[in-house]
Amino acid sequence: MKSNQSLSTIALQKFAKNFWGVFSFGYIVLMCLLAIFAYVLAPDDSENANQMHLSIHSKPPGFTVKMLALPIEEKQPKSIKNYFFGHTHQITEIPINEYTFTQNSIQYTEFSETDGLNLQKEIPFQNIPGFSSAKEMEKELISTKTFYLGTDKYGRDLLSRMLVGSRVSLSIGFVAVFISVIVGLFFGALGGYYGGKVDALVMWLVNVIWSIPTLLLVIAITLALGKGFWQVFVAVGLTMWVEVARVVRGQIISVKQMQYVTAARALGFSDFRIIWNHIIPNIMAPVIVISAANFASAILVESGLSFLGLGAQPPIPSWGGMIKDHYNYIILGKPYLALVPGVAIMLITLAFMMTGNALRDALDVKQ
Repeated sequence: MKSNQSLSTIALQKFAKNFWGVFSFGYIVLMCLLAIFAYVLAPDDSENANQMHLSIHSKPPGFTVKMLALPIEEKQPKSIKNYFFGHTHQITEIPINEYTFTQNSIQYTEFSETDGLNLQKEIPFQNIPGFSSAKEMEKELISTKTFYLGTDKYGRDLLSRMLVGSRVSLSIGFVAVFISVIVGLFFGALGGYYGGKVDALVMWLVNVIWSIPTLLLVIAITLALGKGFWQVFVAVGLTMWVEVARVVRGQIISVKQMQYVTAARALGFSDFRIIWNHIIPNIMAPVIVISAANFASAILVESGLSFLGLGAQPPIPSWGGMIKDHYNYIILGKPYLALVPGVAIMLITLAFMMTGNALRDALDVKQ
């Protein structure tokens, strides 16, 4: 005899059968892990991956160069905080063409692709304390560095900037969706449960906000709160709650006359308890689906704000800001500088939309 299964188990099984839904969800989990451990994986683990090398700016993917690393201060041991937030610059990296060790100094030629512009410099050993021999210096200070995605216009490692920049896009999605769900549930529940003038007031507010273009409203809130990291999160979240509120209101109107709600009223439960403990758990399926779509929308809005200069401010890396810095390179023969972050935005947005579609199919009780 077939055992009874809960609705959540049935929905999970239906979701697991959707290949693209599972694949997209796996991609989202992978991106979240990459964002969390960005500084562990990034070749440039300095704060905001902001180590600049102007002499090797705008280099193609796979570019390799010898690098001389000169300590700025005494090297500090890495703490757990450094693995998640990077560390301040402890070394100065200098791209070089060639180097030699003399009896008392290091002589090197700075990197240049133009003959005749190779600057030769010399650093006495006494300016580099902590080493007992030239061989030890060569082992610790000279390395060959490969830029797997090339360098940006400031000579920063593009791969490191992409990894660290993923934090902005993903975190704004989570924070904006959280704010939109909380605010949307509150207003949608008020309008749907109480009806009458309360519902009319809520719908008037929803329609007013809905009539203003999202990007313009976000820009207005951002200008009111000021430019910055957290201001963008709040601004995007405060513009996306209207969709959640409309869905919640409609769902509550359809279920508030059902028997379990009537029974809760007969038992003398408070309106808050009825809404929070009995109604909302039964209407969360469409809210989850719309939250996945809002997550994708939040990433796109943040990218647009960063492109306009209103998002995360330099030197904090963001995918939209990277497109802004390099979009003119599309016609200058180096389109990858703008295409790499553009493709990243497209893929993460597509993943959330496909996950949302898979959740919609899995939670549809009519199928």
